[in-house]
Amino acid sequence: MKRLSRLSIVLCAMAMPLCCIAAETISPDEDQTAVRPTGVPDRPTHHKRVHRATAKSNESEDEPAVASTVPGTVPATSASSVIVINVQTGQVLYEKNQDQFRAPASTQKLLTALIVAESGYLDRQVTVQPVDTLAEPVKLNIKPGDIYQRIDLLRALLVKSPNDVARCLARDNAGSIEAFAERMNQRAFSLGATHSHFVNPNGLPVPGQYSTARDLSIIARTAYANPTIRSIVCLPQLVFRYANGRTRELENTNKLLRRLPYCNGMKTGYTEAAGKCLIASGTRPGKDIIVVVLGDSSSRVWRDASALLAWGLWNPSAG
Repeated sequence: MKRLSRLSIVLCAMAMPLCCIAAETISPDEDQTAVRPTGVPDRPTHHKRVHRATAKSNESEDEPAVASTVPGTVPATSASSVIVINVQTGQVLYEKNQDQFRAPASTQKLLTALIVAESGYLDRQVTVQPVDTLAEPVKLNIKPGDIYQRIDLLRALLVKSPNDVARCLARDNAGSIEAFAERMNQRAFSLGATHSHFVNPNGLPVPGQYSTARDLSIIARTAYANPTIRSIVCLPQLVFRYANGRTRELENTNKLLRRLPYCNGMKTGYTEAAGKCLIASGTRPGKDIIVVVLGDSSSRVWRDASALLAWGLWNPSAG
């Protein structure tokens, strides 16, 4: 019996470190993205302690991280340019380098979508041309000769951000990429976004193409008021049917939609020249805000945008 007791003690001692390790493991279902002020409904999570030595390595560039904020203060951000506006009034709630010229990347697809949506006839058919497919690297791989409704391409554009779809819609709308770029510049100027210049419909880097956080917030505010765009940018995913009948589920590139119950759009963007960019909208009863974050890092863009959304929606000092 004494020998058995000693064996039990040894086995318990060996098991204790394993229990400690298990307690410090992050559950794959744990949502570390949420930045929710007091009183905001939370999604179910597994509350497990994260070991200080491993917390940094567990922060994936694709996973939004929790941003700690001090009540009453504007969250600190690492982005190059930032602006937060009240959608109803247009009031600027916070700004940082808001007029700095920046490469907007795919956030400018909001303007592309706005022009297409405002042009109407979204049930009309579009035949894909070879010139439409000349876009890398993110493509939906639509084929020359394929026929789609404009609305189906518009949904794919705003949810998954394929560059070939942007070219197809632009060419269909104006006859050529160059003519559509001129329409982009005219529409932006008419809205008061006067410090931008667009050369293509998809945001791929080219000389002479630029915008600012302020201008993009102006464009985003108009897009937010468009019911067609509003009905699309809030979709976490979308089933796209190709012309040959094959279907593909498209997941929205805006990860905040699946992590923050008060986020309801809008558009992501990334190129090496632009860095990580995000236009995010949020809503609560009586208040809607838009956050524009340009030139951020992969590990901080979600943290910065989510913290600004929460601050703008719930902090009394945010107007």
